[in-house]
Parts: sequence; structure tokens; C-alpha cells
Amino acid sequence: MTTPRPLLAGAVAHGVTRRARTLLTARTGSGGTPLGTAERWTRTNHRGRPVSLLEGPAVAAGLLAGGLVGGGSLRAAAAATVATAGGAAFGLVDDLTEDPADRAKGLRGHLGALAHGRLTTGGLKVLGIGATALVAAAVATPRGPGSSRRTWALDVLASGALVAGAANLANLLDLRPGRALKAAALCAGPLALAGGRGAGLAGSVVGAAVAAMPDDLAGRDMLGDGGANAVGALLGTACVVDAPRPVRLTVLAGVLALTLASERVSFTEVIARHPVLRELDDWGRPAVEGGTVASPLVPDAPA
Repeated sequence: MTTPRPLLAGAVAHGVTRRARTLLTARTGSGGTPLGTAERWTRTNHRGRPVSLLEGPAVAAGLLAGGLVGGGSLRAAAAATVATAGGAAFGLVDDLTEDPADRAKGLRGHLGALAHGRLTTGGLKVLGIGATALVAAAVATPRGPGSSRRTWALDVLASGALVAGAANLANLLDLRPGRALKAAALCAGPLALAGGRGAGLAGSVVGAAVAAMPDDLAGRDMLGDGGANAVGALLGTACVVDAPRPVRLTVLAGVLALTLASERVSFTEVIARHPVLRELDDWGRPAVEGGTVASPLVPDAPA
């Protein structure tokens, strides 16, 4: 009996994520390595506690392996690799080299800095992920018989925007333990179960998310930009590979609407005010000081 492709891809992504996380801990535990020390990968979370960014590269490794197994075709696997690697690489650059004193925050801030001739690490990430998303979209979008070059180019632009937008949106959600991973798994699950052309890629997202979830929910690890951008980019690629044009355009509109909304409202505040969203957001987090670690009514830290 042949193992379904989404299940196989998910299992590979899960196993590689867990193994990579263990190896990364060992490598940063010994000083003088190219990865640096554990302190280089440690940040302070919203509750003032130390949290490791090593989850990000571990998840990216799992997604890359799962994408190769679950692509189903050379075209899909190549698109998944380009999108995931681009999200991970440019996200990690921002994670590890961002200037804490830089006041350019959020998509609007980084684009504003670019407009004034100043390239921030966030601006580099926007440009880099945008470019790799377009390449991935071009690879994933065949030019069918009778299709004009203009129609193909517009398809590639829309699909590239979807991949880049999904990468950014996943990062916007990575502000509380488990939130981005839950959202990604909930979106990827139906795609994986539907059995379409993007099912294997979606299965990879689910497998990596399940592997990383325990440490993320416990507040020991976080995706960081590198992990979150990689998760969102692969999920966006799965949609591009799988969905017809009207569905892709609808999803793109939703992603853009949420991204624009994030510039004005706090996702954390919205979640905290809606009981169902709040319960889902809090699910799996450990109890502390007599209660669950809930999403407080405080603004999100800008990306």
C-alpha cells in the first residue's frame, strides 16, 4: 500500500524538524562554531522571559525536506524550495542582524525607510522575500497552451504577491506562543486532506508545526522571522500550486486585507476580545500563577 504523499511529507518534515532542533542545540552549546553561542539565538519574549530562535532554522530545515518529498512534481518541489529558502534566509538575516535602535517597524516603516533611501534589515527582508516569491511563482506557474505572455506574467505577479504576503502574515502572528504554528496548521490541514497538487506541501507545514508546537507553546522556543516567513511562504506556495486563479485571487485579497489591518489594529487585542479566538489562542499553553497564559489586552510589538 502506497503511503499518501501529504502523510509522507508531513512525517519527513516532522522528523527533520525535531532532529535539526536537537543538532542546533548541540552546535550552539559548543562555543566558536559558525552558529555562534546560544546567547546569540536568545531573545526576550512578551512576558520578559528568555526564548530561543533556534526553532526557526529547525522548522525551515523540516519544511525544505518535506517540500522536496511532497512536491509531487519537479516544478512544485523547486518552487517550494525557492520560496521556503528565501523566507528562511532573509528572515534569519533580520533576526540576527537587526539594529534594536532602528525605529522603522512594520511593513509601512520599512517601506518608508526604503522610499527615503535607507535600507533596513527589515527592508532587505521585504525585497528579498518579494524577489524569491516571484521566482517561486514563476516556477510554479506553467504557461498553458493559448495563454498569452501578459496573462502568464499577471498570474506570476499575483501568485508571487500571495507567497510573499503569506510569509509576512505568518510573521505578524508570531507574537504569542503557538499562535503562528496553530494558524498555519489550521490553514494547511484542509489543503493536505483535499489531496490536490499542493497537498504534499501543505502536509509538510502540518508536520513541521506539530514537531515545533510543544516547545513553542511552552515559551522555550519561537519561530522568529526566519521560521515564520518560511512557514508562510511554503503555505502560500501550496495554495499557488493547488488552487485555480479565482481562489488564489480571493486568498490574496484576504491576506492583503489582514496585512493592512495589522498596521492599524492589534491582532492580540482582537483575539482577546473574542471568546472562541481567545480559547483557541490559549489552548496548549501551560498554566502559570493559577491561570492560563492568556492573550493580554496589550498592543502587539511591531515587527
